[in-house]
Amino acid sequence: MDENGSDENVCRIRRLVFFRKRNRPSLGSICAAPTAAELTPGNAEEEEIVADRRRKTVGVQPVEVQPHHFSDSMAFPVSRLWGGDRNPRFLSPIPTERGWETLFLLSFQYNDSEEDMFGDYDSFAENSFLAHVDDLEQKYMQLSEHKNHDTDLATEDLCSESIKDNKVSITSVDNFTPLKTDEHTKNQSRHKDITIEPETDILYDVPSSQVLYFENLQSSSNDWSNQFTKEIDWNSPSHQTVNEKLSLNCLEELQQNDDSSKVQTSSDITKRKSLTDRLKNAMTGNAKIQTPVLSKTKQLKETLLSKEIHIAEKTLESSSDDRGPFYSLPSKVRDLYVQFKGIEKLYEWQHTCLTLNSVQERKNLIYSLPTSGGKTLVAEILMLQELLCHRKDVLMVLPYVAIVQEKISGLSPFGVELGFFVEEYAGSKGRFPPVKRREKKSLYIATIEKGHSLVNSLIETERISSLGLVVVDELHMIGEGSRGAILEMTLAKILYTSKTTQIIGMSATLNNVEDLQEFLQAEYYTNQFRPVELKEYLKINDELYEVDSKAEDGITFSRLLNYKYSDTLKKMDPDRLIALVTEVIPKYSCLVFCPTKKNCENVAEMICKFLSKEYLKHREKEKHEVIKNLKNINNGNLCPVLKHTVPFGVAYHHSGLTNSERKLLEEAYSTGVLCLFTCTSTLAAGVNLPARRVILRAPYVAKEFLKRSQYKQMIGRAGRAGIDTVGESILILQEKDKQQVLELIRSPLENCYSHLVQEFAKGIQTLFLSLIGLKIATNLSDIYHFMNGTFLGVQQKILLKEKSLWEITVESLNCLTDKGLLQKDTIYKSEEEFQCNFRITGLGRASFKGMIDLAYCDILYKDLKKGLEGLVLENLLHLVYLTTPYDMVFQSDPDWMIYFKQFSQLSPAEQKVAAFVGVSESFIGKKASGQAIKKKVDKDIVNRLYLSFILYTLLKETSIWSVSEKFNVPRGYIQNLLTGAASFSSCVLHFCEELEEFWVYKALLVELTKKLTYCVKAELIPLMEVTGVLEARAKQLYSAGYKSLMHLANADPEMLIKTIDHLSRRQAKQIVSSAKMLLHEKAEALQEEVEELLRLPSDVPGILLPSTEKP
Repeated sequence: MDENGSDENVCRIRRLVFFRKRNRPSLGSICAAPTAAELTPGNAEEEEIVADRRRKTVGVQPVEVQPHHFSDSMAFPVSRLWGGDRNPRFLSPIPTERGWETLFLLSFQYNDSEEDMFGDYDSFAENSFLAHVDDLEQKYMQLSEHKNHDTDLATEDLCSESIKDNKVSITSVDNFTPLKTDEHTKNQSRHKDITIEPETDILYDVPSSQVLYFENLQSSSNDWSNQFTKEIDWNSPSHQTVNEKLSLNCLEELQQNDDSSKVQTSSDITKRKSLTDRLKNAMTGNAKIQTPVLSKTKQLKETLLSKEIHIAEKTLESSSDDRGPFYSLPSKVRDLYVQFKGIEKLYEWQHTCLTLNSVQERKNLIYSLPTSGGKTLVAEILMLQELLCHRKDVLMVLPYVAIVQEKISGLSPFGVELGFFVEEYAGSKGRFPPVKRREKKSLYIATIEKGHSLVNSLIETERISSLGLVVVDELHMIGEGSRGAILEMTLAKILYTSKTTQIIGMSATLNNVEDLQEFLQAEYYTNQFRPVELKEYLKINDELYEVDSKAEDGITFSRLLNYKYSDTLKKMDPDRLIALVTEVIPKYSCLVFCPTKKNCENVAEMICKFLSKEYLKHREKEKHEVIKNLKNINNGNLCPVLKHTVPFGVAYHHSGLTNSERKLLEEAYSTGVLCLFTCTSTLAAGVNLPARRVILRAPYVAKEFLKRSQYKQMIGRAGRAGIDTVGESILILQEKDKQQVLELIRSPLENCYSHLVQEFAKGIQTLFLSLIGLKIATNLSDIYHFMNGTFLGVQQKILLKEKSLWEITVESLNCLTDKGLLQKDTIYKSEEEFQCNFRITGLGRASFKGMIDLAYCDILYKDLKKGLEGLVLENLLHLVYLTTPYDMVFQSDPDWMIYFKQFSQLSPAEQKVAAFVGVSESFIGKKASGQAIKKKVDKDIVNRLYLSFILYTLLKETSIWSVSEKFNVPRGYIQNLLTGAASFSSCVLHFCEELEEFWVYKALLVELTKKLTYCVKAELIPLMEVTGVLEARAKQLYSAGYKSLMHLANADPEMLIKTIDHLSRRQAKQIVSSAKMLLHEKAEALQEEVEELLRLPSDVPGILLPSTEKP
């Protein structure tokens, strides 16, 4: 091997290490040349003790290093590194044949022993570190006699701990340089060589808690080290050792100890504290970083890391200042809340909740407060703690797409400023599995369905432990239909597969909390705090009654309405709505909840019909801008109802609006331009739009009588924190409903129950399929054990009357087997004992990976299989038909005349698609003319093709308004159909990816999904990827020169305000922040992909791995 070590892949280094136990030396004695007496070995008694110690330890091969030309006065305190006693000890230069050498920092190499470096700290035990030192010293003395050394080592005890590792290795501390092996020493060796992988960080064997300390020392040592430039060869390739990084403080402390070995000065104490603090900070900082430690086994490496993290956590507990002043977060977080949300101080309950022992100990938690109580802020702070302090990813589950997008916009600025990603999982958006980040962490904000898919992908890739926290908003939805079943599945899988993931659930309407606590293994916190007092009223005829729990009937008379009604007005407004709303608008805001969508529009028009003309003058110019914007986003079209009501500051709000219309109206309401919304109950569970007064038009939702939870959610919108001093709710009722309403206001909230069994296909069957597909549980007993831990398992005595949980489990598995989604293997252990194992089939895997409703998975497979026989690619109609959602077919009621007209306008290629799926023009013609039809045609196929026509026309024209007029359906319905088709197309894509026979669909569906998601011209898609940018805004931005994501990410918000019409400062900042977040996200993903491609595989033939060479 030559001097550079280039002939071998692995460089073996031997270093000579020897110590002598002696009294504390003075600085002069260290710097002075050793005397002959000091070279004499100890007496016979000492030798006997050393020999006894040697028998209890494993020897270490003496290793010789290349000379380093350092001043022989250098010394290094190391006692502080290992806990230290009152007397600091030092590493000193080593005299050898070639000159003075430097003793390197000790690090401890693990072997298969159970002993560890954080064990007993007793330095006087026979197997202690000093015993190792004396043993090594004795060996060196023998070597020194053999070589006739004329110099000696000024030794010192290095630390006060008992280190139980059986091997001690010596490493240098900075840039690694292959060193030359001494042949003489090598020949005498009876031990294994110490091997170090070339070009590896030399700190690989140093505990991460100390790495940062030495890096900090380097910068502080530059001044004093210049004094030795004449004695040190700075160009030496191997001069980068520990001594080069020593600080001047270390030498000063040594001098002071020399002057007085028994008395510590105040300067000593200060320096010791300073060094301790630096080490504490180093341990804290480095314990969070995954240190590349080369150990013999994976178990030992994890043991070392866990011990260091434990030490760091102890340090954090003892010094809260190290974690940050704002609930363990940096003060910058508090400043950002002031800047972005205007929150300067937390409510008392929020402080109490954040400082609960259960929160500090990272236990699962459920907390419940009234609507508008500030629940979300607590969740956000806990999420930021997880992202920034614990360095784990976070999942936030929200009920609706609109709320997901609102939360993305609100938290993206925090992500940009604090260095984490905010990723959207809603509709067709989201990557499965998510991109694995090495440095920055991710906050996933997802709908219930997408959150379930995300958790599945993390379990499948064995990354579920990377998810540190899951926050569920509106936890009561676990008891609502199929969506509740999916939420239950998600939480049950997290509880079963990851013991380190914390779950936080919040809701304003929880009753049977004990069941949820048992299911989630959670603590519970509740408070009745509201930032604004809420007064509840009932209106019967012209009388108002205040809800009073102390009263006998639960209500007390309040007042009579004081408003002069004409006979005509009484007929038009029998409920006296005009009197109620004019008491608050236009100065304050008002919400009127109506039973149906049509009733919303009618009430809005009625109110405006009788409002005074004075209302037109209130913020007239801004309301004119709202109408202008509504026309712009609809290509000049405007809803006649909105055209009439907006000038009065009134608008309706329900699912019949397009996304763009809804967003624009919500912004106008939030800024006070609009003062009254007539809305359906969905607004209460959607985006946050509070009001001074909330009016319930009737105690009904559609035809169903109001539930207590619905009532609480609606009236919870009353009272705007920071704006109103009081909030009011008024429920209008007829005399016939009085008794039922009185029971409503006195009754407790409804209990929530598991829907896994009620939603059979979407519930328990889907759960079993994913359990087996993800290999969470693959035999009958394991699956049954899992089911006992679900919400259904907790409530089985209440819910399961006819069949037991065991019977339902067996029945569901047999049903899946009969469908061809599972395969059953029975293993007989004896004549009487057997075990049922299950394996997922290809169709089963595709179904659960695509999140396909099991009621339709076989139909989808047949449709896709048939499509391969004659897939029409001349247009998109065939692909659109295959991705039209099955569950929306039942809502379809075709207008046969429109159907026939559209059918007759199809091109020959498009008619070929209709004929291929089994729908003829003659059949549609007969239906349009009302003729009898003898030939039987599948009604579902006919209705599905009609929906496909709507989607296909929309993709060609891109205007929801024009398609709405063409097919005579509400534009909101078309919007929902488009959103559903985009989501289902994404599901079909994942379904096809699991079945090789459908390879042809993969590339086709990727593009179709993108088209359905945005439904705009191709050049606008990059802009619409930014959360909050819809078609109208994208067109404005594109026209102003912002044509790409990079343009938006680098835009100046003030310039955007000037160049884009009707854009507020808050909106401009949110757009820029969201664009920056998305751009950083994409850049990071590309960078990590490049690094993954360039990373050297560990199993490349011909590459020798580091190994330990035997003599």
